[in-house]
Amino acid sequence: MLPKQYTQLDASVLPVITRLCDGKDATLLGAYPYGSALTFRVDVPRDLGAAAVVLRIARDGCEQIDHPLIFQSADGGVDRYSVELDTSALCGEDGELFFYEFLFLRGLQTLFTDSIDNVHFELSEQSASRFRLLIYRADFHTPAWFRSGTMYHIFLDRFYEGKGDVSMRAGAEKNPDWKNGIPQFAAKPGDPLSNHIFFGGNLWGVIEKLDILSQMGVTVLYLSPVFKAASNHRYDTADYEHIDAYLGGDVAFDKLIDEAHRRGMKVILDGVFNHTGADSVYFNRYGYYGENGAYRSKASKYYKWYSFREYPDDYEAWWGIEILPRLNHENEECRRYFTGEDGIAAKWIRRGIDGWRLDVADELSDDFLDELRHVVKKNSDGEALILGEVWENAADKMAYGKRRRYFRGGQLDSVMNYPFRNAVLGLLQRGDTEFFVHVLTEIYASYPREVSDSLMNLLGTHDTERILTLLGDETAGEGLSNEDLSKKRLSSEARKRAIRLLKIASALQFTVYGVPSVYYGDEAGMEGYHDPFCRFPYPWGREERELVEHYRMLGRLRREHPALHGGEFRFLSHDTGYFLYERRKDDDRVLVAVNLDVKPHAFRVSGEWYDCISERTHKDECLVASGSYSVLIRQKNLPK
Repeated sequence: MLPKQYTQLDASVLPVITRLCDGKDATLLGAYPYGSALTFRVDVPRDLGAAAVVLRIARDGCEQIDHPLIFQSADGGVDRYSVELDTSALCGEDGELFFYEFLFLRGLQTLFTDSIDNVHFELSEQSASRFRLLIYRADFHTPAWFRSGTMYHIFLDRFYEGKGDVSMRAGAEKNPDWKNGIPQFAAKPGDPLSNHIFFGGNLWGVIEKLDILSQMGVTVLYLSPVFKAASNHRYDTADYEHIDAYLGGDVAFDKLIDEAHRRGMKVILDGVFNHTGADSVYFNRYGYYGENGAYRSKASKYYKWYSFREYPDDYEAWWGIEILPRLNHENEECRRYFTGEDGIAAKWIRRGIDGWRLDVADELSDDFLDELRHVVKKNSDGEALILGEVWENAADKMAYGKRRRYFRGGQLDSVMNYPFRNAVLGLLQRGDTEFFVHVLTEIYASYPREVSDSLMNLLGTHDTERILTLLGDETAGEGLSNEDLSKKRLSSEARKRAIRLLKIASALQFTVYGVPSVYYGDEAGMEGYHDPFCRFPYPWGREERELVEHYRMLGRLRREHPALHGGEFRFLSHDTGYFLYERRKDDDRVLVAVNLDVKPHAFRVSGEWYDCISERTHKDECLVASGSYSVLIRQKNLPK
């Protein structure tokens, strides 16, 4: 597609850019290991009138360098140019981020590539959006067990109240109405809230439900914070050394680790290392921990762990929330408490956990992430996972005025894939297939392949509205008070439509690059608006059975098909209202077709295919009804 100023030129004059890495086609990739050889091959139609092609590339924040492409051949009115780059000559072995574009010189005019999604591009009369090129460490690998897994995200207080010893802290209250109780909420979002009312979900409850989760194909448990804390969400850590007694304490925790591992499940903890609770052994604002703590005395060993503007009441806090004082990781003692050989990150790895999800990773310093990766990988023979909370494209993420280097091989294994969620909502709320295709293409063309295979593909979390609610109410309850939202539910018709759309969303979640992460209760048909209404208790005995069975089918599909956790991904076709993509690994192939057009669409598929959704067989063509989808597997790949 050419910009308006070039409508006089036929679209066929758009050049074709092919990227090769060590001689293999890597056009759909934009991240390459240090030491690899890159070749950019550009086929330029003669009708474009270009007499020369130049690669202009710049290391992030540095001056640009021009590399003229070498003319290679001419065939059928198309001239081929190429240029080779040695990644070991571009940067050091720790990797680097580059930005580049191609210039087409045509007489007195120069045209520039204008990247759409780091693969596709338009042409512009001036330098515009450049392609990104990420070089990462040659030894960078992510845990194989995670790449092939299926994750289940549990908000502990609302999952299940199991039988086992627990102890509630002083000042906490329990809401005994698991079936109809409404989470404690403020008058309006942002108002102070104590969050001291619990429903009683605990680690014993997770243990009791492990077999049910296993039946859904779950292999990875991602738990909300487990450490001692004052609130029901526990993002205000009081003591990183001990499991909260109201969850069952260390006894329940050790039992859960043993039982999960016995079933082949891994356990990931939420690492809230950017801030603590004001009500903690470290800060101790309210004096519940004696006279120790940064707030109680400047003589406290924790005093320099925080940043006070005016002691003791004016201090840095996460987003200015007083109950969450921000830790000062510039202080080496504070930082090493988490990242040292005997620090918190390593301690719980040795205790049996299989990785960390890092809360607000953007706010953790490079030193912190470098040290944490070193100690976590060292204490797990490289097998523990480090997953970051990042909401945007993390390849070129800027945070607090600084470019982050998450994926150069020395920090994160992967991130939470919020762009995927945005793409799915754009697709199913607005029917925007172009947006969906370009978002996925850009993400996969920005990250190292092992990162793409390890992306935490989510549709909702404890921080977002329930996916079912958004698919049934595109307004997300805008303009309504918290009081209204606490009681608002989808109409019968809206819920029916939302369930249909959630089946499409989850099928995509389980079949694109990455690891599907099911937020507890999505598979049961739970509804809810923004926090805290996305955190209702799980509806045990009242699940939407249709959805439960659908998620179990997806779990089996992912487990039985190597193409879905290691295979290549590519869009085979797409247009307004529909698309078809493929996952392929060796002889295993899975096709996913989605049609949101107003009329049925016939997709060309060579050979015989079984549709896991309609349970029908298709040969050479698959007709997908309006507003529907198909997941196709080759007949020879059918499970025995």
